[in-house]
Amino acid sequence: MPLEKLADEAFAPARDAVQSGRIPGAVLGLVTTGGDRAVRLDGLAQREPSREPLGRDTWFDLASLTKVIFTTTRILQLVADGRFGLDDPLAAVIPDLRQYDMNATERKLTFRQCLSHQTHLPGVEPLYTYGQDPDTLRAFILQRVWNPGPPVYSDINFMLLGIAIERVTGTSLIDQPLPNGFTFRPDPALCAATERCTWRGGVIRGEVHDENAFALGGASGHAGLFATIDSVLDFAGAILDGSALPASGLEGIRTRQSERRTLGWEARYGGWPGGDACSDVTIGHTGFTGTGLWIDFERGLAWSLLTNRVHPSRHTESGIMPLRRLTGDTVIALADRALGP
Repeated sequence: MPLEKLADEAFAPARDAVQSGRIPGAVLGLVTTGGDRAVRLDGLAQREPSREPLGRDTWFDLASLTKVIFTTTRILQLVADGRFGLDDPLAAVIPDLRQYDMNATERKLTFRQCLSHQTHLPGVEPLYTYGQDPDTLRAFILQRVWNPGPPVYSDINFMLLGIAIERVTGTSLIDQPLPNGFTFRPDPALCAATERCTWRGGVIRGEVHDENAFALGGASGHAGLFATIDSVLDFAGAILDGSALPASGLEGIRTRQSERRTLGWEARYGGWPGGDACSDVTIGHTGFTGTGLWIDFERGLAWSLLTNRVHPSRHTESGIMPLRRLTGDTVIALADRALGP
């Protein structure tokens, strides 16, 4: 089965979600180690205030895919360059982290722990409600006494990693160099719309959906990146062929740090968003806006499902979780039939 036909059939669940009105628009992209790719799409980039068609060149708010495509990749590149070690404390490059208490737990957190979400930090905090001055909010994040808790998937981990990148490189996140096809400053006219936001007073299009990333200036270690489907596939293809990272970094994103986590990425586990048919050496990640990327190293195949499922509201049942799993299982079943396991 040619990859183009595989994409046709694998896109059926997403097409049904669009045509039934559960999701405004969706695009599915597939890429192999050899560089072959196929893309299918349907629906709208925006429903309101005006209807705008979705195209292959539509830019999506990647949300938490920022964590793996940008932040994890940049941290592992800096490690390979010898700027710091994975097991160094963040305080080695952010000396003012909890600077009023030299024995604070936060000062002992390592890059490895933050990348693999093995810290005591909370999953999310409405930091934007404390104000919208980016420098003050960064200072607040660094000086906040975070209550202890069990390890959870935490945006705060990656906010700290983003601040570390800024300190080491001397460049703000929003001005960091990015591969072609990625940006923190998209043209709104080219973007898929996200939520009708009561806080910001309108439909969000071309600015980051995540409230904390917005308050931090539009870019943070946990959210803010925009890209087209082909740019995401370029990145996935570079992971598959080994060119995206130094060898140590590639090993890091493939090696489990816990049952469900590698460095930055999720590792396949039962019931995860990538479906159950993929190999045990599959990594992936999702984004709140309705995005996702999965890479099956055993099969040499990656797929990305990008949607604007929060448009015009997150408070509707889009069915994104079962859609992701069904799409992943369909992709793998078709690939095994066409290419062999």
